Amino acid sequence: MTSRDENWTTSAISRRNLLKAGAASTAVGLIGAPTVLRAQTPTVKIGILEPLTGALSYNGTQARAGAQFAIDAINAAGGIKSMGGAKLEPVVADAQSRPEVAAAEVDKLAQAGVSVFIGCQASALGLASSQAAARYNLAQVFDVGTAEQVVERGLKNVFRFTPGVNKCTSTALENLKTLNANAGNPVKTAAIVHEDGPFGSGLAKLLNERLPGMGIQVVETISHPTPQRDFTNIALRVKAAKPDMIIPSNYINEYTLFAMALRQQRVETKAIYSILGGGASNIKFVREQNDAAQYVMDCNHWYDPRKPESQALAKKAAEAKLDMTYDIMVAYACIQLIADSLERAKSGDREKMIEALASSTYSGSIMPYGPTKFVNGNNEGAQPVNTQIRGDKIELVFPKEYATAEAVFPMPPRG
Repeated sequence: MTSRDENWTTSAISRRNLLKAGAASTAVGLIGAPTVLRAQTPTVKIGILEPLTGALSYNGTQARAGAQFAIDAINAAGGIKSMGGAKLEPVVADAQSRPEVAAAEVDKLAQAGVSVFIGCQASALGLASSQAAARYNLAQVFDVGTAEQVVERGLKNVFRFTPGVNKCTSTALENLKTLNANAGNPVKTAAIVHEDGPFGSGLAKLLNERLPGMGIQVVETISHPTPQRDFTNIALRVKAAKPDMIIPSNYINEYTLFAMALRQQRVETKAIYSILGGGASNIKFVREQNDAAQYVMDCNHWYDPRKPESQALAKKAAEAKLDMTYDIMVAYACIQLIADSLERAKSGDREKMIEALASSTYSGSIMPYGPTKFVNGNNEGAQPVNTQIRGDKIELVFPKEYATAEAVFPMPPRG
């Protein structure tokens, strides 16, 4: 019978011999077959800079998942074929919902050797990160960053794939005018409630300029910081103004709290019509505050639900037990755009990536967009859609070619 110590000694010796033999054969193999090294699949590092902690962590975590879904799909389909099947390798950074951190994280991405990165779910974060990225000649593809300052600084490394506040506002007001006219113009006054960053402030300015020309008087414009924990006083101000329509534009946590406050204070209105409302097109809001969410309308980012790849993405999100939000959709689409640019650039070189993005005419993403056309960093082929919450679903109501339901306007009286 062999003892445990004898077994261990024999095993250890055997392992040592195997390791020595393996090392020797590996050395011979490397000398004799250098083509093995050359045959290894190359990789291209792609940065994912999102607010994974802090006030915007929900959006950032969703976006990170969307980017990873796209990377997995592209790698599974053979990677970047013009680069020998190169695989996309994500390098993830946390902007922590703070502009100064977003800028600092760009240094880490650059040092890690990324060719391009996406981010960062908020204009204030993206303004800081893209300015930092310019020092490295590093392209940033904005998944969400609607403030027009994003594309007004003359930075050649900025590529905003989704529509900005000007495009979203113009589309939203055009659709609102149609809805109101078809209903006999019941909406004649409006109250605007917005976050006080670049996105919300710019939107409020545009609305105050344009709504009077549509015959709608702005009776209140109220700003608030992010985060904002209590909307009771804001809801009471809105109630006192008695607007026919309320236009909220803020991020999901604040949007939800505001909607709850409106419900609690029994604020009556004929329409809640959001433009880039953080909760209005979010199934989390629908699920958690269903009564307050009913008939809320939004003009925002959304994918084309008819496309097979959109349906496959929705299935993947469900299997991962994730909410299907526009954060996932747009991050996925931005990775698709980057992959197409890499195919054409045939290189992960940063300058070549900027050139490839700038000349992009890509039209194969899951979004309801025409061919990409970047003018001063702004994608003129992008367009928002109108959604409306009905029951436990988010339905598309504009444009008609994507619509899954007819719009209800004005909303029925709340019980």
